[in-house]
Amino acid sequence: MELRQLTYFVTVAEELHFGRAAEHLHIVQSAVSQQIRRLERELGAELFDRSSRHVRLTAAGERLLPEARAVLAAAERARAAVAPPPGLRIGTSTGLGEHLDRVLAAFARHAPDVPVELFSLPAAERLARIADGRLDAAFVRAVEPRPGVRVLPLWPDPLVAALPATHPLAGRPEVGIEELAGLPLILTERRNNPALVDLVVGACHGAGFEPLPGPVSGSLQDTLATIGTRPLWTVVYASHARVLHSSRVAFVPFRAPGLALSTGLAVRASAPPPYLDTLLLACGDHEG
Repeated sequence: MELRQLTYFVTVAEELHFGRAAEHLHIVQSAVSQQIRRLERELGAELFDRSSRHVRLTAAGERLLPEARAVLAAAERARAAVAPPPGLRIGTSTGLGEHLDRVLAAFARHAPDVPVELFSLPAAERLARIADGRLDAAFVRAVEPRPGVRVLPLWPDPLVAALPATHPLAGRPEVGIEELAGLPLILTERRNNPALVDLVVGACHGAGFEPLPGPVSGSLQDTLATIGTRPLWTVVYASHARVLHSSRVAFVPFRAPGLALSTGLAVRASAPPPYLDTLLLACGDHEG
C-alpha cells in the first residue's frame, strides 16, 4: 500500500467522480483508476461501487476513508517534523550599521535554526515587497503610510555631521548646525529619501540659513570620499558612522536637541510574518 494510492482514494471519495479527482490531482483519469484497482486488489475488497451512473463508496470504502485520512495526516506531520524551518526575508538599507549586526546576532541566539536572508533595497521597493509578500519584514525610517503595511516603532536613529577631518569643527565634541552654514551640503535627491532631506534642510532653515548646495550625491562611499578632499558636509546615521573607518572624514554629533529619524519594522498588516515576536524580541535586545 502506497501513500500515493491512499491520496488517490481519498480524492475520489471526496469528489465521487474519477474525472474530477484526476483534474484535482493533475494527472490523467486512467492513472487514478489504475492505482485504485491496485489498492483494491491489495486489500481484497472493492472500495467504490461503479455499477450505477454515480460513483459511491462501498461499505469497505466507508471504513477505509477515515483510516486513510489519518495515515495521510500522519505522513504530513512526519514530513513537517524534519522539514527545515522557513526562513525570514528582511529588507534593509545602508545606514543601519551596528543596529543590523546586533539585531541579527540577537535573533540568532533566540532562533538559531531559522535562516535569515537580507535584501538591501530602496524604501519604496521594500514597502512594495512587504505589501505583496516578497519580504516578511523590512527596516524603514519615517516612511509614508502604505495600504496593507503597518510599521512597528523600534528606536530613534540620531544623525551626525560628516566633515573633512582637517576642518576646524572636526575636533569638536559636538557641533551646532548653524556652524555649518558656510559649507556646501551634499544630500541625496529628495525623491530617494524625503524624510531625511526634509529633516536636514528644515533644521538648516530653523537655524536661519539656506544650505549651500554641494555636488550631486552618489553612493555614501563616494560622498565620504569627496568630503575627505573638499570642504563639504553631509549627515550619516550615528549607528552607521560607528562602523565606518576613514582617516579623512570626522563624524561629529549635533548639539542637543540634535537630529534623528525614527526606525520601524514594516510588516504586512493582514498576515504577520513567521517569527515576528522573535524578531521584535531581538530588536528589544538590541535596544538594551
